[in-house]
Amino acid sequence: MNWLLLFIPITLVLEHLGVPPTLLFFSAAIAIVPIAALIVRATEQVASRTGEAVGGLLNATFGNAPELIICLVALKAGYLEMVRAALIGGILANLLLAMGAAFFLGGLRNHTQSFNANAARMYSSTMLLAVISMPVPSAFSPAFQPEGMVREEQMLNVGIAVTLLLAYGLYLLFSLKTHPEAFASTTIAAEGESEGHGHGGKVWSLQRAIGSLIGASLLAAWMSEILVGAAEGTGKALGMSDIFIGVVFLAVIGGAAESGSAIAVARRNRMDLAIGIALGSCIQIALFIAPVLVLASYFIAPHPLELSFNKAELGALGFGVLVGALVFTDGQSNWFKGVQLMTVYAFIAMMFYFIPDLGA
Repeated sequence: MNWLLLFIPITLVLEHLGVPPTLLFFSAAIAIVPIAALIVRATEQVASRTGEAVGGLLNATFGNAPELIICLVALKAGYLEMVRAALIGGILANLLLAMGAAFFLGGLRNHTQSFNANAARMYSSTMLLAVISMPVPSAFSPAFQPEGMVREEQMLNVGIAVTLLLAYGLYLLFSLKTHPEAFASTTIAAEGESEGHGHGGKVWSLQRAIGSLIGASLLAAWMSEILVGAAEGTGKALGMSDIFIGVVFLAVIGGAAESGSAIAVARRNRMDLAIGIALGSCIQIALFIAPVLVLASYFIAPHPLELSFNKAELGALGFGVLVGALVFTDGQSNWFKGVQLMTVYAFIAMMFYFIPDLGA
């Protein structure tokens, strides 16, 4: 994937030449993919030296760094609808698209695969917690003041964000400290391997890992600014809404490295690790990234970000989590389960593409 780093200078040249926004958007999108992979790789190298607890926190902070950076840039630019859509899209892309591809490709190579059903159910119930929290502010505004955000709604918004962060902290405590045995198969690598998320190769020095992490994060912020700047023009040129761009393009681009890791380890018949990567990423987005963006919006955005989603977004998220919970419940996967998950994702993507007005 390293050769895709060539798109960084290509994107800068295209921006300087003033090319159409569509070309600039897709060039920046391709450039972000290897940067995201480098962030994941560097995080794993740092986490391997810090122990389970700190390593888990690092992975929580940087594993979804590309999504967080893209959303922060969009937030600063005032694309609040796009940010909300990217949050929903990030969860759906990991839950349905990445897991679907992992089940499909892993099933083609290994016929039927098994994983820790108890851990999968724990991930699913945690996702349901996030789904339950999201309709609360969504119902508040139309009921009391459809035209704007009242003080009580702001307090509710911040309260939910803080509660979600607290729930995420307790989730980390539960999974890393008090009940690690429930997730043992997602944290212990296969015999003879000393890799994380399916990446092999020699161990980096700590200085190289930290330097790569900082450098990649800065590059991601740079490319994300270009990407978001071209997003609106791209949407108009291709007949796409900001919400569709957020749900599909920004979500898939930001999670490309994590999704690729889940698919790669599934093909090596390590389904527990694949599920830990993809569903763990969903939980990070719902319980960590979303509330962080809400709190950050009070400082960097033109208007505060509400966790207030329209009916299509809430319906897609609810059905996606429900389908995922049903598929994961028996602890086995095969290629046709992958087809089922990817088919649901295709339905949702088409729905967002063809709905002209997503007003609640």
